[in-house]
Amino acid sequence: MRVKSWMVQSPGEPMVLEERDETAEAGEVLVEVAGCGVCHTDLGFYYDGVPTRHPFPLTLGHEVSGRVVESGEGAESWIGREVIVAAVIPCGACEACKSGRGAICPEQIFLGCDVHGGFATHLRAPARGLCPVPDLSDQAKNPQGLDLPALSVIADAVTTPYQAILRSGLEAGDLAVFVGAGGIGGFGVQLAAALGAVVVALDVNQERLDLLASHGASMTLRPDQLDFKELRRQVRAPAKERGIPTWRQRIFETSGTPQGQATAFGLLGHGGYLAVVGYTPAKVELRLSNLMALDATAQGNWGCLPEHYPAVLDLVLSGKVALEPFVERRPLSTINETFEDQHARRVSKRVILVPEA
Repeated sequence: MRVKSWMVQSPGEPMVLEERDETAEAGEVLVEVAGCGVCHTDLGFYYDGVPTRHPFPLTLGHEVSGRVVESGEGAESWIGREVIVAAVIPCGACEACKSGRGAICPEQIFLGCDVHGGFATHLRAPARGLCPVPDLSDQAKNPQGLDLPALSVIADAVTTPYQAILRSGLEAGDLAVFVGAGGIGGFGVQLAAALGAVVVALDVNQERLDLLASHGASMTLRPDQLDFKELRRQVRAPAKERGIPTWRQRIFETSGTPQGQATAFGLLGHGGYLAVVGYTPAKVELRLSNLMALDATAQGNWGCLPEHYPAVLDLVLSGKVALEPFVERRPLSTINETFEDQHARRVSKRVILVPEA
């Protein structure tokens, strides 16, 4: 099949629309892209020198939804089905995968990094990474009236914080603090609230905080307007009021900035837990001995295993996690302008690029 995709020839240079032939091989499918979200990681590849495992030229994009239009041997049952494609697809057969550590699978495929990604008319991907989408025209299954492009951000933006929350052991009544409330942080706030946690959202963008105040956040704070001692006092106030001990407080670093990472680390209390979900190539100076002194835990989180996607999709379709107030659609042909806007922080919502007919 003839595919059109936006290729990065060199980092920072305008992407170019090119054509190539793609054929689904055994165990693979070809997905007609309905929408592809623009992630902070894409900007890292494009602007910040974060290396991709596939050399440039390369098509970026790993938040993809669409319809399967071609299959290789063994994947024929997917033809015609609407799907979300997992951003990171483990092989499922290696020792890491068999041990439940698919996130560190050495044979994993990260779309837009290991292979061409979703800023294209079509995407070739392993069928094992597909999450089926129910009939969206059925109001009983889709009471929110969501369309297929909107669901693209489930891949990474919603599933990644979901896995981080699962791994943290967060339970109803615990305190969840999200440092950085855009993108994955904003969806993380909603997910934690849906699980019954008391949620505090920190961000320097007031528009994001105002939106989250009506979508799960019990408290919103501006770290740029408070000294750290006062910020920490206010963050811990809801826990103190409710009698939530420090070992039931989970900190999620979702800003992907050096300032956010330093703030998140500083908020740890005795027996606390820090999930490092955001990414920055910049170095951060921390007193690592705090983990020892506090008997605290810090853990990274890489993507989300495909088996968790259906549960996240159910939360979205049921309305427990809202998408529409947090996303913005643009034509795929605006990709260069959109990257510039995202890099300059002129956009506060998750942009979904939609291929033109």
